[in-house]
Formats: sequence, structure tokens, C-alpha cells
Amino acid sequence: MLELEHLAELWQKYSPKTAVPVREFVIGGRNFPFNSEPQIMGVINLSPDSWYRESVCLTTESAVRRASILAAEGASIVDIGAESSLSQAARADEALQQSRLLPVIRKLTASGIIVSAETYEPAVARAALEAGARVLNITGTTDLAEIFRMAASFDAAVILCYVQGTNVREVADFDFGSDTIALMRDYFARQIEAADKTGLTKLIIDPGLGFYYRNLGDSAVRVRHQMRTFLETFRLRELGFPICHALPHAFEYFGEEVRCAEPFFAVLAALGKTNLFRTHEVARTKGVLDTLRAF
Repeated sequence: MLELEHLAELWQKYSPKTAVPVREFVIGGRNFPFNSEPQIMGVINLSPDSWYRESVCLTTESAVRRASILAAEGASIVDIGAESSLSQAARADEALQQSRLLPVIRKLTASGIIVSAETYEPAVARAALEAGARVLNITGTTDLAEIFRMAASFDAAVILCYVQGTNVREVADFDFGSDTIALMRDYFARQIEAADKTGLTKLIIDPGLGFYYRNLGDSAVRVRHQMRTFLETFRLRELGFPICHALPHAFEYFGEEVRCAEPFFAVLAALGKTNLFRTHEVARTKGVLDTLRAF
């Protein structure tokens, strides 16, 4: 059971890291004050294999309609993916990803919505930027320098996910190490240095809690890892960049109330000083964050 003693222990051990400011920047013409105001990124899944049915849109029209709802509910960015990260889902090659993504990106950009494109393919990333996306949500670890350079050339931001593998679809067992946050910090530090060499200044780091590693199939192990990472996210602030979290679902515990899971995890993520909340449940998550800010 998570109790106040756990939070007090974290504070006593790492309190100097909690107040470290992170970089703020403009995305798509809009200023993102990450240090003073939590930001929300809504989700649209263009793959029929995505399990979160409320987020699945199989036509451009339905995706545009959902995006307008997410923006009205409080999403400052809408993240669009064309390939499900589920291990049993069908793979989507570059051509299929582009055919799904580009019409939606063009229409949303034309309507003034800031779009994030989720991919690990450089060709898809470039096409998304050319279509108007101003955020790349990168869920792989290869060709990063190329992706950084193209993002910089479009004055776009990159969400860099922590992935132990070549991409989100090709992972095995998760290595916790003796200190998982330290492993993440070292990885991000190397990539921040690489990004700086390409001229990319708009970088957001994501610990990658929603990915399907083989040894995280046990719900207790997975949720314990997610909760601890949320609460210790502030330790990554010393890298100087805002932190994004994809809020998970814990359906084994929430059952029929699974849509309440992401708002619950938003509380832990907020306590850990998360700056950008990626969620399928924008309205519920915004309500949670607004309530926490009223304290």
C-alpha cells in the first residue's frame, strides 16, 4: 500500500531535485509554460488493433471529430498513432502509416490543432512534419540523429521515449537495474547530447511506461514499476527538459471502471512533477489536475 511514509522517504532522499526548473518553449506558435502549468496531450489511435476503443478512429472524419472534442476538453496537443503497440497487433509499414496519418494531420493542422505524430520510422516522421505535425512522439531508438535533425529543421519538438529495444514493438524483458530512474537518466543524457549536436532544442523525455515488455505481464510487477516511476519522475528534471508520461490503465484492478485508471495515475504523475500528461481521458485527467492545483 502506498502511504505517506513512502512520499516522505522520497522527499528526504531527493528533495533538492524537486525544484529544478525545466526548459519551456513554443510549439506550433503556442507557448508551453511547463514549470507553472501542467499540459495535456490527448490520444487518437488510427489502428483498428488499439485496445482503448474510445480512442480508435478509422476514418479521417471521425479522427477530426474526436480531435476537436479533445481540444475542447483541454488537450493542448493531440497525439496520433497509426500502429498499435500491442504485441499481437498487425504491423503497419511506412506506406500504411502515412496513408492513415497524413490526411488527419493536414486537416487538424488547418483547424489550428497542434499535432503530435507517433512513429519510429524516419520516413513517416518527415512526412508527418511536412503535413504539419509539430511534435514527433518517437517510440524507437534507431536513426535518432536523423530524426533530431529533421525536427530541428521544422522547428518541431521531439518526445523521446525510453525504450529498451530498437522500437516499442521489439522489446523483450525489461531491465530494472539497481536504480531504474538512473538507467533512464543516463540514456536520456546521451540522447540530449546527441540532440544538441543536431540543433534540436525542443525535447521532451518520456519514461515509456505504457510499453509491453515480457516480464511486465504480471499486473502487480507492472503497476508497482509504474507507480514508483511516476513518483520518482522529478529525479529526471536535473536533465533540464520537460517530462511526459503516458498514463496507463491497470485494467486488472479497475475492471469495468478502467476508464478511471488514467486519472488515478495522473495523481501519482503530478506528485512526481510530470509536465505533459498523455491520456485517452482528457476531461477526467484535466479535472484531476485542476483539483490538485486548487490545494
